[in-house]
Amino acid sequence: MIKDWIKEYNPKNEEEILSALREIMQEVALAGLSRTDFFEKAAFYGGTALRIFYGLDRFSEDLDFSLLQSNTDFSLEPYFPAILIEFESLGLQVSIKEKEKSIDSSIESAFLKAETIWKEIVLEDLIKQTGVKSNKTLKIKIEVDRNPPLQFSTEEKLLIRPFSFYVKCFTRPSLFAGKMHALLYRKWKGRVKGRDWYDLEWYIKKGIPLDVEHFLKRASDTGDWKNQSITPDEIKQLLKDKIAAVSINNIKEDVVRFIKDDSALEIWSPNYFNELVEKLKFNNLPN
Repeated sequence: MIKDWIKEYNPKNEEEILSALREIMQEVALAGLSRTDFFEKAAFYGGTALRIFYGLDRFSEDLDFSLLQSNTDFSLEPYFPAILIEFESLGLQVSIKEKEKSIDSSIESAFLKAETIWKEIVLEDLIKQTGVKSNKTLKIKIEVDRNPPLQFSTEEKLLIRPFSFYVKCFTRPSLFAGKMHALLYRKWKGRVKGRDWYDLEWYIKKGIPLDVEHFLKRASDTGDWKNQSITPDEIKQLLKDKIAAVSINNIKEDVVRFIKDDSALEIWSPNYFNELVEKLKFNNLPN
């Protein structure tokens, strides 16, 4: 079954096979969680949610969740058996391990807070179970924000693999707000994440409006925006300042391994992104 699912991606090389298998793992983990009360307490967001449910044409690595209400006592542990059973039902052996943290990694993670918990699902014996001839360890990170910025919108989205089930997801405008916050304020020192810029382009080209209220909540919670309101012009200026400060070559280098056709990046330039910014749409403007 797993081999048949991989074929649906029509992979051209080992890296694309592994990306497909990682996405299948993500869907199996979501299926396991759907058999519990997890989505009564949390919503799925981030790049993987955007790819699986909204059609983003690049691969993503992690499963990111936000609790619907703050709860610093929330634990993922009770949900592990359901995840493990779901993989075992497909003949896949996985383990769930604590994600190792270091001072550097905690700084480089997007906005890793003390309230954030994260684990890794590790697929064991990759060659034997799938026929993929690789010695790479395949893993996906599960991250849950127990004290999240709220004022986001959610909706139920259908997934039909490995069976039909619903997942509570951020809406696209609220997802856009999270991405905008990450692009502008990601604590990665001098590094940039090209996937942020790829996603920005995707949102704008799709005409998806930015949920300004949720963006403001995120920026206020992290202390990156001090005012009680923000205007579309101020957001555009923040983006233009960021465009002036980044290396287009560096963001291209980061994103290229996540997409199949890198010719789409040829148009990327500071002028291109500045013109994209002018096409940005907004909703949920604070009063």
